[in-house]
Amino acid sequence: MRNSTLLQWTKATNALLLPVAAFAATQALSAELQDLHLNIQPRTEDDRARIAAVTAPPQDFSAAQRFEELSAGAATVRVRHNSDAFSQPSDNLSFEQELEFKVGNGLFKKIWVSSPSSTLASDGLGPLYNARSCQRCHIKDGRGHTPNGPDDSAVSLFLRISVPGTPDDGYAEIEDYIATLPDPTYGGQMQDFALAGHPVEYRLDVTYKEIPVDLSEGETATLRRPTYKAADLGYGPLHPDAMLSPRVAPQMIGLGLLEAIPVEDLLTNADPDDADSDGISGRPNIVWSSEFGEPMMGRFGHKAGMPTVMEQSAAAFAGDIGISSPLYPAPQGDCTETQVNCVRAPHGDGDVREFEVDQQGMDLVAFYSRNLGVPGRRDADDRQVLRGKEVFNTTGCVSCHTPAYVTHRMQDRPEHSFQLIWPYTDLLLHDMGVGLADNRPEARATGQEWRTPPLWGIGLTQRVSGHTQFLHDGRARNLLEAVLWHGGEAQAARDTVVSMPKADRDALIRFLESL
Repeated sequence: MRNSTLLQWTKATNALLLPVAAFAATQALSAELQDLHLNIQPRTEDDRARIAAVTAPPQDFSAAQRFEELSAGAATVRVRHNSDAFSQPSDNLSFEQELEFKVGNGLFKKIWVSSPSSTLASDGLGPLYNARSCQRCHIKDGRGHTPNGPDDSAVSLFLRISVPGTPDDGYAEIEDYIATLPDPTYGGQMQDFALAGHPVEYRLDVTYKEIPVDLSEGETATLRRPTYKAADLGYGPLHPDAMLSPRVAPQMIGLGLLEAIPVEDLLTNADPDDADSDGISGRPNIVWSSEFGEPMMGRFGHKAGMPTVMEQSAAAFAGDIGISSPLYPAPQGDCTETQVNCVRAPHGDGDVREFEVDQQGMDLVAFYSRNLGVPGRRDADDRQVLRGKEVFNTTGCVSCHTPAYVTHRMQDRPEHSFQLIWPYTDLLLHDMGVGLADNRPEARATGQEWRTPPLWGIGLTQRVSGHTQFLHDGRARNLLEAVLWHGGEAQAARDTVVSMPKADRDALIRFLESL
């Protein structure tokens, strides 16, 4: 595990520590994986020099870095002291764009109803679904939560499901693609709600085992290890090879800016064979884009399984709500041929919209999702925060949680164009060890790999969502527990946190709370 921020920066900027062959392979992959979703202008040498200077790691931790308080550049929004902190439009939108944002917000909050209905613009729900609106999972545009006891529904936590495929089920264009197929009965996602007359697919049963962890200076933490069960199955047993993965709804802020990071900048952090022997082997997930009909780098979802905000949004409409769109045209959502009554149920396709949500509606929802503003930093110059930032850097957390980028220059998306942003992620896949493994692959991601989640806004989770649950399934009840669950490539950093002085550990958490 590296302990030098300068070493990390050297790798991230020009890969001088990589063998020539590995660096050449990274460059070739960068040329192959184009940012098809963006209308970009090439960077000049002057641009590159300015970017290198402004994203260089700090050598002095006695004060905040220049521009660090503007987490999203000119798009950064003022921090609200209520639960709407994640629901503001980016600060640099025009008046016309703010109107578009508000219309998209209306569609994001829309409560869908079953077909046939007199409310033609809102019918098409289900027949199987996890929620009746996008907002029901992404409450206040923040994080979902685990069920609050046995009587609480799992409205923002569900199970993905798949079965192993064959090489013929994959994509020859994508190296190391791990082919999977939807479960023949339950599809690609388990739905725990259904319209009248249809059985629900399952009830999510979650139990926890408490695990004590001894820390330095006599401190003790307790982790909760979850066990998930698909109970009360409505359509018969699962496939014997079914693979289940719990997923909690992530926060929604800054997605358009993450989408605008140049793929070449992300790939400079990739080191799939650990050529520099630092223990970190980040690699991109490469997925098939339904939107563009080509392989693209995955950026969104807990395993980076979606390449664009548009595709992520359309997939959520289909799987979570059972709503068809131009990208996912099946009017019955995730229903399978085995679920005969579900397939034959009335749907909302075929009217003037053609699909239950048409392309205009998808454009509005995608615009809204891209432009949920990132709140600015708090207390960046606080002495304890600065010490925590130094610990974050020297412990090796920046090996995966890359602090800063500058987005592409784009004429048609000025709100995201050439912005210095601080998301604290590399958007790459990392092996996080057996403790966090779901044992379910997704595209190139193995059953132990997860995308590095962005950390911006993480300190406002309690304010927005009313809880402090983290990781892909919400098992961590606070930020320290989230750190202690790190394994695999992050094991050395995690062990350093366990053994460091309590004052440094507290400072690290205080730094994370300031993001």
